[in-house]
Amino acid sequence: MLGMEVEAALRDQVKRAVGQKASAGQISRLKGDASSRSYYRVGEPPQSHVVMVMPPDASKSEEVSKEPAPAELPFLNVQRYLKRLGARVPEIVSYDPAARMMVLEDLGDLTMEKALQTGGERESLYASAVDLLARLRASAERHPDPRCVAFSRAFDEDLYLWELHHFREWGMEAWSGQQVPASEQAELNRIFHRFSSQLAAEPRGFTLRDYQSRNLMLKSGELVMIDFQDALLGPRHYDLVSLLRDSYVELDWPFVDRMIDRYLAAFQRESGEVIPPAPFRRFFDLLTVQRKLKDAARFEYIYRVKKNSSFLISIPASLRYVASAFERLPELSDLRRVAARYVPALA
Repeated sequence: MLGMEVEAALRDQVKRAVGQKASAGQISRLKGDASSRSYYRVGEPPQSHVVMVMPPDASKSEEVSKEPAPAELPFLNVQRYLKRLGARVPEIVSYDPAARMMVLEDLGDLTMEKALQTGGERESLYASAVDLLARLRASAERHPDPRCVAFSRAFDEDLYLWELHHFREWGMEAWSGQQVPASEQAELNRIFHRFSSQLAAEPRGFTLRDYQSRNLMLKSGELVMIDFQDALLGPRHYDLVSLLRDSYVELDWPFVDRMIDRYLAAFQRESGEVIPPAPFRRFFDLLTVQRKLKDAARFEYIYRVKKNSSFLISIPASLRYVASAFERLPELSDLRRVAARYVPALA
């Protein structure tokens, strides 16, 4: 139940942004997943608005970043860039930095994930999401902007390495209840450094980072991106891995393979560039291993540190994606061998 002070502050934000009438009606807290931000719907649809309440360190990424907190709130900064590219993102009605509150357009409650669970046509939803991603990536490569914070940070070797060690700590060690001994740690370090270097060598461009079913809303039949404040520079494959190797909606490989073909064709239409499919698929699998090992461990971290158990159900799907990719990547057999000693699902 909301305290009177919080309710008054939320109503005041909407009142100052759009008027007294819009601030009337019910206030309900919306699901915010693992984010440290809180979201509240103020008023009754279709006149309602959503107020985002941010923590004191809202400018800093919740996951590791070498860069200091940017001068401008990343949500504002990246939203502006995406709008310039013609992408559909939530409209920002007002922002009060002192109160750490932002009034946003209310997009409703229908995520892509929920649409799929309630009978939404899988083929058409993913086709739309893949085409949107190809258009966005091609447009961002044509129009890079150093004023956008995403262009000042990147998936470099250090970040990949940190995420792999996050898996060691919160996956291998946390799940097995045993520390990796020094002798094995040295081997794991060599494997992690080699793998991180291989991933970091791929050319980079604007990457949303969490382009997946829970972060895509459906409004009036249109997909709207809602989670983009952690955007950075990464390989072309990264957002496609986030979408097609989504821990919340498990997809079979033949369907994923078909959607990869669709992405390559759409990107060619948008950019005129032909991407060779075989090396693209191989790197897609490499990123799947890295991303889903991190995700599985992150879900455990969220449970143990943030006391949020809602993501534990998504760990098995994450590990199945990794095991499937391992089958096509014999060059990662040493990583699989070491990791499987602590995580039998990867054997």
